[in-house]
Amino acid sequence: MPRSLREIEDLLPELESVAADTLEDQDLDFKEWITRSREQAVDQVVEMAVCMANSGGGTVVFGVRDRVAGRNKVLLGVPLEIDTNLLVKAVYDRTDPKLTPAFEDLAIPEGTGRLLVMQVHGGLPPYNDSQGRAKVRIGKDCQPMTGSLRRRILVETGETDFTAGQIDSRPAELLSDAAMEQLRDVARRENAPEDLLRLSETDLLTALEVLRDGRLTLAGLFLAGHADALRRHLPKYVWTHARMRSDTDPSDRMDGNDALPVALSRVLDRIMADNPISTLELGLFHHEYRAYPEIALREALMNALCHQDFRLGGPLLISQYPDRIEIANAGGFIGGVSPDNILRHRPVPRNPLLVNALVRLRLVNRMNLGVRRMFQAMLIEGKTPPTLVEEGESVLVRFRKQPISAPVRLFVADEGKAGRILSVEQLLVLHYLLAHPELNIATAAPLCQRTEPETRDLLNEMETGLGYLERGGTGGRGTYWTLRPHLHQRLAGPGYPERDRRIAWEAAKTRILSVLQERARCAGSGLSNQEIRQITHYDRNQVVRLMQELREENPQIRLDGGGRSAAYRIEMQQK
Repeated sequence: MPRSLREIEDLLPELESVAADTLEDQDLDFKEWITRSREQAVDQVVEMAVCMANSGGGTVVFGVRDRVAGRNKVLLGVPLEIDTNLLVKAVYDRTDPKLTPAFEDLAIPEGTGRLLVMQVHGGLPPYNDSQGRAKVRIGKDCQPMTGSLRRRILVETGETDFTAGQIDSRPAELLSDAAMEQLRDVARRENAPEDLLRLSETDLLTALEVLRDGRLTLAGLFLAGHADALRRHLPKYVWTHARMRSDTDPSDRMDGNDALPVALSRVLDRIMADNPISTLELGLFHHEYRAYPEIALREALMNALCHQDFRLGGPLLISQYPDRIEIANAGGFIGGVSPDNILRHRPVPRNPLLVNALVRLRLVNRMNLGVRRMFQAMLIEGKTPPTLVEEGESVLVRFRKQPISAPVRLFVADEGKAGRILSVEQLLVLHYLLAHPELNIATAAPLCQRTEPETRDLLNEMETGLGYLERGGTGGRGTYWTLRPHLHQRLAGPGYPERDRRIAWEAAKTRILSVLQERARCAGSGLSNQEIRQITHYDRNQVVRLMQELREENPQIRLDGGGRSAAYRIEMQQK
């Protein structure tokens, strides 16, 4: 979706310290205006309009140089004589179907004093330029529209919804009474409207729009069909659950062609039969927790079932290993969704008719909460969230088998009782800081799948509003956050006392001082930041702070040179 001028203005201060391309996103791009040729500049405008339109719409800010930092270097601006009316006409004349983007001026003190913001609204792609060329935005890049990408767009727009296909046979010959009852039962557990569930079989399927003009769609068959009909009309659909002794040694497996509610129930039953329970005392009650939270598994299975590509071969494969569970379905990510943005990206259904029916039954939602629920279910128990991987034309979700962290679960429960419900992003930050000594904006933004300004607001709130974090560093890009000592000790438990971090820090300083003294005695050489990182296993910013402390304690240490040739040396006292 296009960004407002206010949103763009709020991002500009970031350009003082970061390159523009780090702020780009699926729906936002920064482009330097081509001053050497008016024709080439207009070509770029048309190309970007087509690219954004094919991706559902977005914003392009012209007049911004990327890959450098510093507003005076980045904000070059657009020539004042550029007429936006002529640009609108050029884009309209040179696109098919026709595009009419909106252009807005944004005043700046740097450069020419003018940025040009192009707002492109999504329509019905695919779009081409007048010569038949087309690009589509994938992540932060505009890529050529290949045949497979065109097919993907048709899937995303619902123009090739495979599940909307109708079956000539009489519905009564296709439907399973058992599957229909299980569909009602699972929907009732999710609080679907009771007046909907009380409808007759035919009326319910008609209300869900999967029975049309007396003919059952493939979506309706998948919801409530019997196994023989599913094998006949969806021949490439099959699920397989395999228990694995190792990566190459299965102990047993089960295959099925069941309707969605039956498949969900059978697979969950098999997984839960080998899902160990641990007991945790919360107040006066003892609660049982599984190694794999059932809600996380259910959401992963629902995603796999409703987003699979029924036209591709290969089973919906659930592999249960001694240390992990992997759920893989045919069909890769679509609509710009990726493992790096899935927590915040708008949902893009591969099978719109099927998903719309499941939404009405409350089995899935339109707000992309399924993946967030998977993450939350793991994180509130102190466990690493699932890993999502795109492997060719399939998506794999991997859960690691982990024990529950009693301190984390008790903390989350106590915060909930106090009215502080932790978001997935807050849980991700806490989880990271339990395993790492500190967190900066550059690391936190991709971790939380948020922009750097959004991430800064998140960390500031966790510091000043909630009191979970404390700030360190020199300000700007050198700022970092750590867990407050009392919270770290509470969440980590007795095995990882807060003081251990300081002990390790002091030990690192002692080691570096020893190496500097040894080099001074032998060859007079120093230590670079890179060498210190190799010795301590700290990152660049941590090494800078470490050496600042060490130099304050040992004034004889100096920093010679600059850039890559900079080195720390120590002056040995003459005897």
